[in-house]
Parts: sequence; structure tokens; C-alpha cells
Amino acid sequence: MAPLKFCANISWLFTELPDFSQRILAAAAAGFQAVEAAWLYDSDLQELQRVRKATGVEVVLINTPPGDIKAGDLGLGAVPGREAEFREGLDLSVKYARALDCKRIHLMAGRVPVDSDRATVAKEMEAVFVQNLKYAADILSKEGITGLIEPINTRITDPGYFLDSPHQASAILEKVGKPNMKLQMPSTLFQDIFHWQIMDGNLTQNIQKYIPVIGHVQIAQVPSRNEPDSAGELSYSYLFDTLENIGYQGYIGCEYKPQGSTDEGLGWIKEYWAHRKC
Repeated sequence: MAPLKFCANISWLFTELPDFSQRILAAAAAGFQAVEAAWLYDSDLQELQRVRKATGVEVVLINTPPGDIKAGDLGLGAVPGREAEFREGLDLSVKYARALDCKRIHLMAGRVPVDSDRATVAKEMEAVFVQNLKYAADILSKEGITGLIEPINTRITDPGYFLDSPHQASAILEKVGKPNMKLQMPSTLFQDIFHWQIMDGNLTQNIQKYIPVIGHVQIAQVPSRNEPDSAGELSYSYLFDTLENIGYQGYIGCEYKPQGSTDEGLGWIKEYWAHRKC
């Protein structure tokens, strides 16, 4: 049975260091062979390329730009009237993915517009999202890139986020009908285990149900969003066994908030590596 593959989310881990290039170096020193990140777009692309090549660390996932965060944006994929901005952001993310040889991009859905009722705008937002995902799928297929969508829980993390359940995401993927569009089972299945447990529970059955369309997994403890071995609702030793037993071969992103320093909180993964002799 092949061991699971983990990547450090350097938007959450190694934040003791100011820039992403330094975090890639730190991740490599800690034993990670791969990293993921949300938004690298303020970083020098040539420096990122240099560090990636020097360390041999794989960049496995980045997000499309969020839009104007100060104005309340968190992605534009499903936001009516922002289609041109979504495409501009997609072009930028593809530029970075191509340069870093990254094969997965999370296409962020975005939030329900302020002062809008979710139920009232749901059909329009879904239609926009499906259209944008079909457009993105064609662009990404030319680059050999998989697009991911991630449900984010609306109970704790982001009440306004449009895509909030794996069932909703799966239905949208069916309408898109593109083989290079997958579900992220995240923290961000692109719903991670953290969000999934909060919104739906039934983790084992949902993993088994959606494994054919899961393109990426992210992990964090619930409800604290700290290290997987911290106190909380989830038994990650059981979940890791489940993923191994069903033959999951993709990456697992470590998207959690360290309780102390990042290095101090890596005991759980070092134990896994030691037992699996990764």
C-alpha cells in the first residue's frame, strides 16, 4: 500500500518567514517534497522558480486571484458581472502555474454579493460559475492543468461563500462536464476535510462517494483548525487509513494554523513518515 503524499500549504505554514521563497526552503528542510499556496502573485516569479528548482520541491496547487479583498472579494468565479476580471485572473494564475510547473489551480467561486439574498441569486450565480468553469477547463486543458473547486463552510469560516457543500460542487461539476475539472476536498472533495466535517459530517461515506471526482485533499483539525493531531473532532489516523485503503494517490495539503511554531507542530507528520518510511 503506497504511503500518502503531503504538501505544506505555505500560506498557512512557515509564516514565521516573510516571503514564499523562504517558506519553500523551510518546507524542504522540514522534509516536505511539495508545497501549495493560495496567492503567490506578489512574489517575484523568477525567485520562486529558482528556489523550486534548487530544492526540487514540487508546487502542486495555487488559487486564482481573489479579486479585491479589501472590497470583500474572495474569488470571482460565480460572481455575476465579473466575468472579464475572472478571465484576467485565470490568465495570471496560468502564467504562474506554467512557470512553476504547477498542475492544479483552485478556481475560487467567490461570495454572494453584499445585500443579496442567497436563495434569490443562487441560480444566476450557478450559471455564471458553470460558464466560467467551462471556459477555464478549455484553457487549462491546453496546459495539462486540472481545475479544482472547493466548498468552504458557511457556518464558521465564511458565511457569504457561494460554494458550501460537496453535493453542490458535485452537481456543478456534472453540469460543466469537463474531465479536467475536479473536486477539492479541503480545509479549502477544493472542500477540505475541515470544511466538510463542519457542514456535512459523514466523512467516511462522503470520501467513498466522491473519490472518483476528488482532485485534491486538505486537512486541519475541527473546530480549531490547528494541527491534525491537536484536540478536536477528527481522528486523522483513521482518515489516513481510509484514504490509503481506497487508493487515494493525490496530494494532501496541510492547511492549518500551527499552535506554536510550524516546526514544533510537525510531530504528527514526522511520525507518519517514520512509520510509512516515506
